[in-house]
Amino acid sequence: MKKIDLHMHTTYSDGTDSLEEIIEHVREVGLDLFSVTDHDSIRAGIEMPQLLADLETDRRPYFLRGVEFSCEDENGKYHILGYGYDPDVPGIAEVVDEGHALRMEKTKERLTFLRKTFGFTFTDEEIQALLARDNPGKPHIANLMILHGYAKDIQEAITQYIDKKHFQSAHVRPEKAIEGIINSGGIPILAHPAYGDGDQLILGEEMDERLQRLMEFGLAGVEAFYSGFSPKIQKQTLDFAAHYHLYVTAGSDYHGKNKLVHLGWTNLADLSKAPIGLRRFLNDVEII
Repeated sequence: MKKIDLHMHTTYSDGTDSLEEIIEHVREVGLDLFSVTDHDSIRAGIEMPQLLADLETDRRPYFLRGVEFSCEDENGKYHILGYGYDPDVPGIAEVVDEGHALRMEKTKERLTFLRKTFGFTFTDEEIQALLARDNPGKPHIANLMILHGYAKDIQEAITQYIDKKHFQSAHVRPEKAIEGIINSGGIPILAHPAYGDGDQLILGEEMDERLQRLMEFGLAGVEAFYSGFSPKIQKQTLDFAAHYHLYVTAGSDYHGKNKLVHLGWTNLADLSKAPIGLRRFLNDVEII
């Protein structure tokens, strides 16, 4: 394997590509290994292996089951990735169900907030279609706002309007997400560790404390190669991974048209030069 991307989203959460389109784009950019990490959903992890099995062997990329949970506790917000889980073991499904229920409730509250605070209204059909999605999120609401002329683009819709609504305890707790991933045979990884809530940047001692706290729950690695990381942030994350003997992963956080990030943008140019933490991860996780 030479090129990997272990962080991307489909229409099963807040991406714009179907599973079939993801496969097409994965092959276009020449990925040897990929993982779909939809928010609060393991449908891609269940369905993707069969889609890939239908391809000719020489055209089939390797696949790693993934998921991403939005978490929060008294110390902040975290995105926890889970890799290589068994979808038939209840642990992961229980966290998915809780995350999905919280996501649906937040979506309804956001719609109410936008209507009462800014006077933004949508048709009954649009609201029903939004709530019928697997995991509606902020980009879906933002696209509706753009359609009605309430915002010029997704960034404005989210930062100027949607994010003005604050929630208390509306996320899965990190220890529960980590436990569910481990109980299903998976490996829990902290996504983009330097990024917290909004524009919050977590570095140095604060990142160290965060990692130590999550490691007590069973966190096993960090996403050190990430499309949004500067060389300085990447190096610091890799240094922490080496210090604590953590796994390392690489991901773009691709969302299709909902985010200005291209598939394969991981800041890892050559897998042959990957750190030991990434090589250990690829050796220890179940790749399909």
